[in-house]
Amino acid sequence: MIEIFDTTLRDGTQQEGISYSTEDKIHITQKLDELGLDYVEGGWPGSNPKDIEYFEKVKSLDLENTTVVAFGSTRRPGLSPEEDRNLEALINAGVEAVAIFGKSWDLHVTDALDTTPDENLKMIASSVKFLKSRGLEVIFDAEHFFDGFDSDSDYALEAVSAAEDAGADRVVLCDTNGGFLPGDIRRIYREVKEVLSSPPGIHPHNDTGLAVANALAAVEEGARHVQGSINGYGERCGNANLCHLIPNLQIKKGYEVLGDGDLSKLTPTARYVSEIGNLNPPTSDPFVGESAFAHKGGIHVSAVMKNPETYEHIDPEIVGNERRVLVSELSGKSNLQYKAEELGIELEDGEESREILDRIKKLEHKGYNFEGAEASFKLLIDRMRGEYQRLFTLEKVRILTDKKGEGKPISEAVIKVSVRGEQKHTAAEGVGPVNALDKALRKALIEFYPSLESLYLIDYKVRVIDGSDGTAAKVRVLIKTGNGTRSWGTVGVSTNIIEASWRAVVDSIEYGIRLERKENQGELVS
Repeated sequence: MIEIFDTTLRDGTQQEGISYSTEDKIHITQKLDELGLDYVEGGWPGSNPKDIEYFEKVKSLDLENTTVVAFGSTRRPGLSPEEDRNLEALINAGVEAVAIFGKSWDLHVTDALDTTPDENLKMIASSVKFLKSRGLEVIFDAEHFFDGFDSDSDYALEAVSAAEDAGADRVVLCDTNGGFLPGDIRRIYREVKEVLSSPPGIHPHNDTGLAVANALAAVEEGARHVQGSINGYGERCGNANLCHLIPNLQIKKGYEVLGDGDLSKLTPTARYVSEIGNLNPPTSDPFVGESAFAHKGGIHVSAVMKNPETYEHIDPEIVGNERRVLVSELSGKSNLQYKAEELGIELEDGEESREILDRIKKLEHKGYNFEGAEASFKLLIDRMRGEYQRLFTLEKVRILTDKKGEGKPISEAVIKVSVRGEQKHTAAEGVGPVNALDKALRKALIEFYPSLESLYLIDYKVRVIDGSDGTAAKVRVLIKTGNGTRSWGTVGVSTNIIEASWRAVVDSIEYGIRLERKENQGELVS
């Protein structure tokens, strides 16, 4: 059994661009408990009011799997544990377990703490004893241990021995600067476990891109306590990414980490945490990334359709992910067939498939991209098969943007459309020309298609396809729209950003209306 100690809410918040509210941290704690993690380090109650509030609120959670941990440091030089406010804050946090870090590198003892090596050892021992005397589980993080071992191995070993002898429940070796390689981790770990009575844990940082590899190396040498964070969030280059580490430990190495079925919660948890942090996760992230099981090359797709093992190292559903087949200029008939089946379209292999594939490749050459625009892809097929019926026709649109001095610009769209033989002429203001256009179109159509009321924008992206033409460059607009139960993507391309947006918006609205109609008729639409 491998203990997983999550530090997303403490070390993870030290990543540039992350700032969780107290409520954010509470929600993430619940998610990590549902995932089945053993420990969640909630923060440093002695450092800021937000973490103090967190430890008050987290007491109300009914956690089934997770022990919440408060983080702090050993006492300060020259003080007794009873006099140290940091240790007092740990006790007042009301948790059952605490993690304290102490110095194990002689350089930090003399240059950072400005104290003596002997006093530092006393600080470690007295702090651990004090916290244990209060009935707490104590995890001792030996900060900069590997650097300290290379500098003065005897002193580094004295530091971790002082913690263990004082009663620490776990001693954890930290590669705080993240500069060591797996071979170094193995070599040093072997020496340490000969000195301590129980195998130490590991806390690797990712400054060489090897945090997960270093954690695996320590586990193979006997470590049974591993620290890391969801999505690898953390100071500088981050921590060991638990979304990579856990499946490697459980699937590849056969260790018991999470309970039955909990591994399937990994991808939803990773995306939830990134969403709360307002960060875009890398699409190519192993195991949990959107592209981790995405297939684009026609040869790959053909093989995967016959046997997924040909190009997938595991079943994506094991980690809560899904297989995706992309339609692009690299596609073959297999891509088209797979995507059509996914969207509920019956497509015969033959001339029709070739014509649609040729059309897609020509459009992608012009700048279109259907990888994230399944709704535009389906509408394209409907148009080519003669199954497309216009829901409205644009007669005329005019967009004006008025800006006076340093004031905020105001955009107005005036639109005339024909719906079922009736003309509608409306206008709307917006914060920008695309927003005004969207509002005016909805205003004109809502009388005929009330389901528009439930449609809302999820994402809007603009990409310059070739910047060599400067402000006259062709742009691609990708829009993601939802209705509360489903979401879909559409695309538009033009040298005019308004025209590109118009095409994506129209596809989005038309697909949403058709989706609502078919759902009401009891049909399934993807």
